[in-house]
Amino acid sequence: MKHLRRMNLSALVIVLVCFFLPWIQVSCAGAKDTLSGLDLARHEDGLLWLIPVLMLVLILSALRQLRQEQNGFFSLASTLCGLVCVYLMNRERVRAYDESDVITAELTGWFWLGFFSAGAVAISGILLLRNKWPRVLKE
Repeated sequence: MKHLRRMNLSALVIVLVCFFLPWIQVSCAGAKDTLSGLDLARHEDGLLWLIPVLMLVLILSALRQLRQEQNGFFSLASTLCGLVCVYLMNRERVRAYDESDVITAELTGWFWLGFFSAGAVAISGILLLRNKWPRVLKE
């Protein structure tokens, strides 16, 4: 169970770091530009601010939980926050492909690393919750 918490914490940090790295590369007539999650949140989609806020809150909560016995709240919060991040990032992916008619927009490897790490946060939260659930029922 401890390795699941470490994996969860690592995935949380990866999602947070990838938010600030280039997500979309746009090219038109030889000119190229990149947009990070931060750029997209500032200019186009304010809901993307949930990604770093949720990840930072979960990281602080995970660091606090490493010293104590983990409770079910962190597992549930991790699952829900991971699913929210996956949803928001997938929505951005769809939007990038829909708007690429006139100019070429490609998702970068940093986007995909963050996307799959957000999925890992959700999955590890589910696994932590599943491992914690029998003990919650006994109490």
